[in-house]
Amino acid sequence: MKQLLASLLALGLVAGPLTATPAEAQRRSDQGEARKEMRAGNILRAREIENRVLPMMGDAEYLGFDYDSTAMAYRLKFIKKGRVLYVDVDARTGRILRRSR
Repeated sequence: MKQLLASLLALGLVAGPLTATPAEAQRRSDQGEARKEMRAGNILRAREIENRVLPMMGDAEYLGFDYDSTAMAYRLKFIKKGRVLYVDVDARTGRILRRSR
């Protein structure tokens, strides 16, 4: 019985990471697409975008970014006074497309 339990547990640890939710799969796909587009010179690097946007956000805490390959845009996420703020930026030009308030 212990061997069966140990085998099932081991299988769960091995098989668990192999399955991804659709959102995780899309995120991985978008990250790969971003790398491909950056290498081709079609979009700006995330660091370039961050260097442009972060100084404009004052005392908001930067939480990170996502890349949307369909829109070719970065979405930077911030929090300020308990409120989440998003800044969407065109990955090709660095132009701010919209800011949530």
